[in-house]
Amino acid sequence: MTSLSVETLAAAAAEPITSAGNIQLGIAVLAGIAVIVLLITRLKLHAFLALTLGSLALGVFAGAPLAKTVSSFTAGLGSTVAGVGVLIALGAILGKLLADSGGADEIVDTILARAKGRAMPWAMVVIASVIGLPLFFEVGIVLLIPVVLLVAKRGNYSLMRIGIPALAGLSVMHGLIPPHPGPLVAIDALDANLGLTLALGVLVAIPTVVIAGPLFSRYAARWVDIPAPEHMVPQRPSAELEHRPRFGATVFTVLLPVALMLMKALVDIVVNDPANGVQRVTDVAGSPLIALLAAVLVGMFTLGRAAGFTKARLSVTVEKSLAPIAGILLIVGAGGGFKATLIDVGVGQMIMDLSENWAIPTLLLAWLIAVTIRLATGSATVATISAAGLVAPLAAGLPSTETALLVLAIGAGSLFFSHVNDAGFWLVKEYFGMTVGQTLKTWSVMETIISVVGLGFVLLLSLVL
Repeated sequence: MTSLSVETLAAAAAEPITSAGNIQLGIAVLAGIAVIVLLITRLKLHAFLALTLGSLALGVFAGAPLAKTVSSFTAGLGSTVAGVGVLIALGAILGKLLADSGGADEIVDTILARAKGRAMPWAMVVIASVIGLPLFFEVGIVLLIPVVLLVAKRGNYSLMRIGIPALAGLSVMHGLIPPHPGPLVAIDALDANLGLTLALGVLVAIPTVVIAGPLFSRYAARWVDIPAPEHMVPQRPSAELEHRPRFGATVFTVLLPVALMLMKALVDIVVNDPANGVQRVTDVAGSPLIALLAAVLVGMFTLGRAAGFTKARLSVTVEKSLAPIAGILLIVGAGGGFKATLIDVGVGQMIMDLSENWAIPTLLLAWLIAVTIRLATGSATVATISAAGLVAPLAAGLPSTETALLVLAIGAGSLFFSHVNDAGFWLVKEYFGMTVGQTLKTWSVMETIISVVGLGFVLLLSLVL
């Protein structure tokens, strides 16, 4: 993955584009973040523009030449898009194939046919987690909402008993597991090992989603006992298809990139010899680009052709998958530009100087920074990008395990207490037909549980590993 190396980060921190002192730099950072927050929350400006203007404001407040600030921002934007842009695009293509071919519906229907009674909330977690691997959060919600509403209605379940586990599965995947944009950007910014981060992310995600999903849903169902709103049941994507991919082939396709990346991480740990033939093969096959590309190519046959798609239909599906991610790519790129500006004005050196006297553990500090930005902006992606940029200097020299856990701490913090400034809050509210108060007592509390429990398991792993 293309990224700013540790040496580049260290060099940038050592040679800032401004000679401002720590106090002025601290004020500049707060002012830059405040500009971003106000533009997003008050003026409702797109996050791409807000991050761009916030980066320029940061440079101005820090006393850096405007030309050099622009240069830092554009260099960081280019580096970030080069590192994660293709991966986001491949993930979007795979997700679109999964949705349009009916593969997602096949997974849902197969699991639900085997789950009854008390097992249903656990089935919803499994469905959401599997589907949530290649899909963006909003797309996953759109796919799962019809299933959640139908299951709740036909099985006479509380909507929260079924809905909360599904939302928990999607949210945990979105915040902790690559190839979602947030984790990918944090991995890129901190120069973390993707395979190791993925493996540790799965270890953290499993108990976290169990606690925030099926277990918490028992209490959520008591607090908010509402029926499924019938008018919100939309058409299922595969309703008009004559054929759907088989369950085994669909699951194989979805899990293929994950398996390849985990295989690379395992071989790297066990063999640990770059000259070894097996490791050289897995290093290529398990690289994010090759792993996701392989899944997309396989998916064209196991998903697209299995659904009866012609070559022209496959081409249209791929084309339609790319348009919706333009905004995401711009936000991610601008976040990388903001990160580079932070480093180049000397914030990296400032944080390293100040951290010598901090009693707060690095993992907790990263989580708190992400929580603060999440609460202010409402965006998990913006929180992840900004927090990763701020703590990137602290990752230099850390063991690979600690760096991976730092990524997960940031991801957990980025999910903390979704409220009225988060688009996901309103999406859940409207789909489930809840009031603002009901959404706060269910969705917002669930997000907070994910964040806090996720941090707890990250800290626990840091003691064990």
